[in-house]
Amino acid sequence: MSDIFVPGLLKDRTAFITGGSSGINLHIALRYAAAGAKVAIVGRDAAKAEDQAAGIRAAGGQALGLSADVRDYAAVEAALRHTHDTWGEIDIVIAGAAGNFVAPALGMSSNGFRTVVDIDLNGTFNTARAAHAFLRKPGSSFIAISAGHATMPVAGQSQVCAAKAGIEMLVRCLCIEWGGDGVRCLAIAPGPVDGTEGMRRLAPEGARSLERMLATVPSGRQASLDELADLALFLVSGAASYINGAVIPIDGGLTNLGSHAFGEMLLDSVRARAA
Repeated sequence: MSDIFVPGLLKDRTAFITGGSSGINLHIALRYAAAGAKVAIVGRDAAKAEDQAAGIRAAGGQALGLSADVRDYAAVEAALRHTHDTWGEIDIVIAGAAGNFVAPALGMSSNGFRTVVDIDLNGTFNTARAAHAFLRKPGSSFIAISAGHATMPVAGQSQVCAAKAGIEMLVRCLCIEWGGDGVRCLAIAPGPVDGTEGMRRLAPEGARSLERMLATVPSGRQASLDELADLALFLVSGAASYINGAVIPIDGGLTNLGSHAFGEMLLDSVRARAA
């Protein structure tokens, strides 16, 4: 845990996190809980979400494990209502549920494209739209998890690029519409992050594939989950109170170099599996 962590920083605050039972979003949930927040972990798998929440409670924190598919507005609204009924106004919402697979556009079905857009973009809208009624106003934060794909076209990832671009524009629109309510709307755009399912999917060939990917990153390495959690903690702290409508990249400079080598690596992985 890094120096940015301050015990009690989020005392008496409530966080609602979709996609919270694994990866980046789970790490954010754990960091928020360690900082004193009450945390609702939301995932499609009820047992997995409850297991993670139970771990937080066992460590002395307060947590709920809730089941909702972000594509289902009513299910997301019900999870938010349950959180609000339990703890009162919600201070932090993280829209982190996402889907991904590697495929060129001509190797992708309409259903495959729609599924990713439904989870990533429509799920982010559903979470934001349903959350507004339950947010503390003024004083709450809505953060969507985007990716460098939003501004950097990547071969084999057209569905993700389209969805993430939509998420970032949605966040900017919500900033304008909700700023008067005192709700800050932001996005975090990670590059490659060590120890995530996304990296296991995008670099399936192991070390050689990872080396090729990291060659496209100026910093020469992946981010750690701690670094993502640090940023998410900073953005809901008082130190970030005037940051609104921003997309914060945390990618080691990847988007400054472009994506050609990265995309070719992904397509090579697809070709190798098909051979």
